[in-house]
Amino acid sequence: MIATFGDSLPALFVAFVAAAVLALLITPLLIRVAVRAGAVDLPDARRVNDQPVPRGGGIAVALAFVLVATAAILVNERTELLRDPLGLETPEVVAVLLGGVAATLLGALDDVLQIRARWQLLTQVLLALIPIAVGVTVTRLTNPVGSGPIDLPGPFAIGFTILWIVGMINSINFIDGLDGLSSGVALIAAITLGLISFTTAIDEPVVGLLCFVLAGALLGFLRWNFHPATIFIGTSGVMFVGYALGILSILGPAKVAVALLVLGVPIIDTFWIIVRRLATGRSPFTPDRGHIHHRLLDLGLSHSQTVLVIWGICLVLGVLSFVLSGGQVYAFLGLAIAFGFGLFLLTRCQSGDALKDESYKLPADQD
Repeated sequence: MIATFGDSLPALFVAFVAAAVLALLITPLLIRVAVRAGAVDLPDARRVNDQPVPRGGGIAVALAFVLVATAAILVNERTELLRDPLGLETPEVVAVLLGGVAATLLGALDDVLQIRARWQLLTQVLLALIPIAVGVTVTRLTNPVGSGPIDLPGPFAIGFTILWIVGMINSINFIDGLDGLSSGVALIAAITLGLISFTTAIDEPVVGLLCFVLAGALLGFLRWNFHPATIFIGTSGVMFVGYALGILSILGPAKVAVALLVLGVPIIDTFWIIVRRLATGRSPFTPDRGHIHHRLLDLGLSHSQTVLVIWGICLVLGVLSFVLSGGQVYAFLGLAIAFGFGLFLLTRCQSGDALKDESYKLPADQD
């Protein structure tokens, strides 16, 4: 199944560990910087933390990724440890690195200044224009009902690319409600996309290398982000991780369908949240407690248990992405239906409990 994974394993391991160690060491330094800059989440009714926690930890993830990825690409360019080496000037690499830096900087502004949601959305669209500007778009999609792929002409390719990257950023954003949740889900997705990149059908070893660098950076940061977190990933992390996963998933055929399945929980959670908010006449960015992690907490699961349950679901979906061999879109649609039905049952169950206990109150949103 995996074409060059065995030969590439030493390089992947070194890059993975280097990124993990770098993020592990940078994060404590970033905690001090965030506190001095005033980028701190104070306890209130909307948040899960009961003491001040600095935000902006995504900068550590981004720094570790960009530094290690750049070094790995330069080494590979000279040694050709991986086949078909990509240089730093290659459009795909430019889109990943330049876009990743831009995403981090724009997100860091929000960590310090708390920019309104509408302006954040505008910056996300601008970010999506970076790969388009260098010629990287989604030109082909897996066809779930036919034998051949679906080719997207120019305007549709551009539109889908913008929608995909903005959607990925917001999926990570909407699930970033508990310590370690979004970073752990992204870690699982990065490893899955990395392994998929070495399969015969895709055969993108350098893209696979970048996925493992991202996974290493997330693992190193997760040491400080798991419950009880000493730093939050912040908008800088949400923007960077969402953008990185979005762009890495469109480099190579068939990976959009894989990303849909592996990230099915945050993507579908985002979809149902937006639908529910619009159906009740509210802005899709209006905070509430409708997310899947809120529902699990309301059922009595602890903070850590809720995170581990969602990680487990994403891990199973990651394994399924290998087993299904092209059926990821069908699985994603089935998951969407099951997810919506599950949320409906959870809502009914919790509504019933509320009727039995007049003191039952829904806490404020923790987005």
